[in-house]
Amino acid sequence: MKLVNVTNSHARLVRSQLENTDAQLVKVYSAGNTTVVFTQAINHNEILLINKKRNILASEISYVKKYFLKKLPKDSYDEAGIKVIEMEGLVEISIPKTA
Repeated sequence: MKLVNVTNSHARLVRSQLENTDAQLVKVYSAGNTTVVFTQAINHNEILLINKKRNILASEISYVKKYFLKKLPKDSYDEAGIKVIEMEGLVEISIPKTA
């Protein structure tokens, strides 16, 4: 699996997220038919995986989670506080920041 940064192709989504949420940074990635939206806010980070053709695989969730956790400072989040919410064609990974 390879994540390709396609943020520039989703300017409307990025602008909307920045204007209407507490997001400070929004990046959009593509992994084939799966779109990954990474949002960084003051108190948390969110990763959203979307696939309109099929459900998200456990291996995809694991890969994306590890990919983004490597980019974050280890002392900025609590591994035990990470929540994964799975729905049909959609997965949300919430990473709360530590104080």
